[in-house]
Amino acid sequence: MVEFGPYGFCRTDVSLFRSLPSVPEMGGRKAVVRCTLSLNGDLIETYLAIQKDWKRVSEILDKYQLAHSKEFYYLVRGSRPRSLASRAARLIYLNRTCWNGLYRVNVRGQFNVPMGTKENVVLASDDFCRISRMLRGASLVAADFESIICRARRKDLIFADPPYVTAHSQNGFLKYNEKLFSWDDQVRLMECLLKAKRGGAHIVSTNADTPSVRKLYEGSFAVRTVTRSSVIAASSSHRGTSSELVITSW
Repeated sequence: MVEFGPYGFCRTDVSLFRSLPSVPEMGGRKAVVRCTLSLNGDLIETYLAIQKDWKRVSEILDKYQLAHSKEFYYLVRGSRPRSLASRAARLIYLNRTCWNGLYRVNVRGQFNVPMGTKENVVLASDDFCRISRMLRGASLVAADFESIICRARRKDLIFADPPYVTAHSQNGFLKYNEKLFSWDDQVRLMECLLKAKRGGAHIVSTNADTPSVRKLYEGSFAVRTVTRSSVIAASSSHRGTSSELVITSW
């Protein structure tokens, strides 16, 4: 799995895959690999902490639940924990209690999203023990996407979820990120995915539903349009459904 961060938000769009045809027979390795072009390892560290010591992460979140308040939120937001488990708990806490679950950093790489309205730090659906077991034996990497995709072998599955930028418009994600994922990076990503496809890897990628992205991928990949809910907006009147492209090698 190849993701790109810290662009935008921590999200899982399961709905994107419901409209896809069956994935071809899989025979590749079962490692989970996350890549980030900006080399921001916050999310990778969180996965590593859950993989290695999920109980400690859970214990810290329990304490954060009891202490949660406006004053405590900004105290945690401004903190720089030393231990891996503490840094993971900080990221989960901020993601769950900040405004709309947005992940945004300033030019110094500091998380700067204000407090939101949600009060639940610990969720009934939390199952860090199960996640830890699922991550057992997985490789978790923060690196440029090209260095990871080039490792793909026949029947491996690559899922790429890049920032949504187009050839002839300003990058709307720029204000959320330290570094710009440019159109040149989009082209480089497509070329990497095409090379992996020719080597026998299975490809799934999401991207912006724009003519420039369609033109980039059509002819080499299957391109489908899907819709999903859009919940990140300052005003509820601007929330609703939006279209995206799902790009596959089959």
